[in-house]
Amino acid sequence: MIRQNATQMAAALADGSTTAVELTKAHLDQIAAVDGQVKAFLHVDAEGALAQAKTVDEKRKSGEKLSPLAGIPLALKDVLAQRGVPTTAGSKILQGWRPPYDSTVVSKLKDAGLVILGKTNMDEFAMGSSTENSGYGPTFNPWDLTRTPGGSSGGSAAAVSAFQAPLAVGSDTGGSIRQPAALTGLVGVRPTYGAVSRFGLIAYSSSLDQAGPFGRTVLDTALLHEVMAGHDPKDATSINAPVPAVVAAAKSGDVKGMKIGVIKQLQGAGYQKGVQTRFDESLQVLASLGAEIVEVDCPNFEYALAAYYLIAPSECSSNLARFDAMRYGLRTGDAAGASAEAVMSATRDAGFGREVKRRIILGTYALSSGYYDAYYGSAQKIRTLIIQDYAKAFTKADVLVSPTAPTTAYKIGEKVDDPMAMYLGDVATIPVNLAGICGMSLPAGLAEEDNLPVGFQIMAPAMQDQRLYQAGAALEAALLSKWGAPILSQAPVLAGGK
Repeated sequence: MIRQNATQMAAALADGSTTAVELTKAHLDQIAAVDGQVKAFLHVDAEGALAQAKTVDEKRKSGEKLSPLAGIPLALKDVLAQRGVPTTAGSKILQGWRPPYDSTVVSKLKDAGLVILGKTNMDEFAMGSSTENSGYGPTFNPWDLTRTPGGSSGGSAAAVSAFQAPLAVGSDTGGSIRQPAALTGLVGVRPTYGAVSRFGLIAYSSSLDQAGPFGRTVLDTALLHEVMAGHDPKDATSINAPVPAVVAAAKSGDVKGMKIGVIKQLQGAGYQKGVQTRFDESLQVLASLGAEIVEVDCPNFEYALAAYYLIAPSECSSNLARFDAMRYGLRTGDAAGASAEAVMSATRDAGFGREVKRRIILGTYALSSGYYDAYYGSAQKIRTLIIQDYAKAFTKADVLVSPTAPTTAYKIGEKVDDPMAMYLGDVATIPVNLAGICGMSLPAGLAEEDNLPVGFQIMAPAMQDQRLYQAGAALEAALLSKWGAPILSQAPVLAGGK
């Protein structure tokens, strides 16, 4: 049961083959069996999940009209506030904090009847690409427990890949949904900035952060995307426009006549051979389906990584100033006679991890008097040039494509002491966030060097998210026909489920 995709599970719920309670119990059993090794979850809310499932079963029995995903279990990244449930953003500074409210995303999930199993591990405040920066220890990739599942949404990706949940929610600031999706053989989508509410999403970089869905198939991901998206008056950056027809696009999957642009700067040198090979093969598949493949030039992408690592730390240095030991979260160093400044300093020293401190210092420096224009101001100018590069490219192509990540999953500890090497893993995903457009990663096969998943990235203009699903569904169907089985069936994934 747990090895089915969410669409199959929904059909079983609808025809009475199973119940939401049975489905939830099966996933809780899988979590109990394998999470000691995977460590995808920071908190499992078994009691709350079973109560939600029971409510869905009662509504279905009474004949109430339910959403397509009602009763489907879901893993929630620990960056989204959930009322009464521990929410830490992967940081010791928020250990034990239980929000008094739900984020808008959580409210939408509950309204749709999804069953939230618990909160998943993440890089602290979403700062990282491997989930090794969590204040509570790393998460391990179910394909190979010696390797990272990517990050910062590594816990959510690992949970779906290890059959602990059929769906998950992550957040993507510089690739933190798409990169772990690529490294664990999943579909992951960063919706258009502003398409999904950020109310209740613990902020890292407010102009870049965006919650989004993980699934095992393009259609599963589209169904979750549709639930999460929509205008929210509580979020000043929320787009007041209809949700794109992502589910219909995922069901059509026709790319005949579609122009697909290959970004010259996001392939070739620096990309693992097996990654490039699977990418090139996927292009051939799309061409065989009737798509027109064109090359596009985005020259300012060369500076995207540098611009991102000035803009994001600058915004984080402002956002994390609220963690001051005075209002909520950790408080330490409160000896008799200690000043507020001393308590604040001691608390931040104890509560923030090394990567968070590094980015706060970098951002504070970039915003300081005398350096603002030279660093932060210049980075914002590069951001404008990247937006213009995308605008020109989309006059030549309906969607743009690249490998999602330059390599497959790397070993735990391999890059943790080399921040620059870690940052380079986001080279293909960061431009999407800087421009505020949408992007998807879906499995393109396994690299021959290590038999690990490779991700294929699709990008579309703002509020044209349906194009991701249209192209993604076409490629997925063709590759599935070629492989003969879903990619996760090829993984040495931990057993323990039915």
